[in-house]
Amino acid sequence: MSIHDLFGMQGKTVVMTGGGGYLGSAVTSALADLGANVVVADVTDRRPDDDRLTAIACDVSDTMSIRGLFRQTEERFGAIHVLINGATYGAGYGPAGTVERMSDDDWAKGLDGAAGTVFRCTREVVPYMEKIGGGSIVNFASMYGVVSPDPSIYGDSGANNPCNYGAGKAAVLQFTRYCAAHLAPKGIRVNSVTPGPFPNPAFQQNGAFLEQLSRKTMLGRPGKAEEIAGAVVLLASGASSYMTGSNIVVDGGWTAW
Repeated sequence: MSIHDLFGMQGKTVVMTGGGGYLGSAVTSALADLGANVVVADVTDRRPDDDRLTAIACDVSDTMSIRGLFRQTEERFGAIHVLINGATYGAGYGPAGTVERMSDDDWAKGLDGAAGTVFRCTREVVPYMEKIGGGSIVNFASMYGVVSPDPSIYGDSGANNPCNYGAGKAAVLQFTRYCAAHLAPKGIRVNSVTPGPFPNPAFQQNGAFLEQLSRKTMLGRPGKAEEIAGAVVLLASGASSYMTGSNIVVDGGWTAW
């Protein structure tokens, strides 16, 4: 088999939750370039800029909405081969989000937004993948599921993460390993990708903040959205057919020193 065949996605249907976001857009475009049928699942069904992509609205906090997403995808494309769990939502940002001030409701919502979303989507997609003898699930974790944020670099940027975000992303890493072990007999591979500093365009305007982020990485700069796509394509495609329970860190070296 050629390397092109290993990475090729022709005839495969991919669903990515959060596919309309900053990193999600780069990932879905890359998969479409490789020939996949790509469903961009986001809170609205706004038409993607790329006409090779199909948008289906989905609220990942709602099981019925998730079921509708997978049902519509199968009706349109006949099967679901890959699920990429990229959607997240949070709570507890700002002054009320410190450990000593966070409310029970914010704590629970932030955990659900990071880990509950992955659980619900994974649970609901398994029967679709069982029908075709297997599939690939790729979960988005975060470097803050591996290490703590350094509070000194965030200042008044507004980009600091509350404690429930990192706790939820650490749960995603464990959930990935658990699912890899328990879904392997069904032919379903489950892996994760852990992005490092990929500030969205709004935060890229803050030069002082970007300088602080850059100092934390071995490569001396934050990541560009397209630089996450290669790792996700690897895990989604046949090129990773002997990988499950793995986590690929894409962080410019942040967590390695």
